[in-house]
Amino acid sequence: MIRSLFLLIISLSSISGLKAYQADIIDDLSIYFKGSNAKEIAKSFASTIELIIIDEEDVYSKAQGEQILRDFFIKHPPVKTSIFHKINTNPNYRFGVIVLSTSRETFRVSVTMKKINNNFLITELRIEPAKD
Repeated sequence: MIRSLFLLIISLSSISGLKAYQADIIDDLSIYFKGSNAKEIAKSFASTIELIIIDEEDVYSKAQGEQILRDFFIKHPPVKTSIFHKINTNPNYRFGVIVLSTSRETFRVSVTMKKINNNFLITELRIEPAKD
C-alpha cells in the first residue's frame, strides 16, 4: 500500500514538473533574447514563421528567420530583457511579450506559439519599437 502511494506521488510530481517546464518557454526565450542567441530562439521556430521586425513583415523558413534575427541582434545588441506579459494557461497556445532594451532603444517583442507535434513552436515573432 505504501509503495503504491509512493509511486502515485512520484507520478503526479513528474506530471506537474512537465507543466512547469512548458510554462517556462517564454522565460527561456527572454534569456536567449538577452544573449542575442538567434540559434537557440530559432530552435523554437515552426517550419515557417511570420516575422515582423520594425517595419518589415513576411513569412520565412526557419533558417531564413534565424538569419534575419541574427542580423537584428548585430544592429541592436541587447542589454537587458524583462517579461512584460505571458499567457501560458491554454494547453495548445502560448503568448508572451518581452521588453528588449538595447543601448540606443527599447523594443517590444511579441511571441506567439502553437502546439505542433506536442511541442510549442513560434509561429509569429514581432519586434517593434516600444511605445513610451
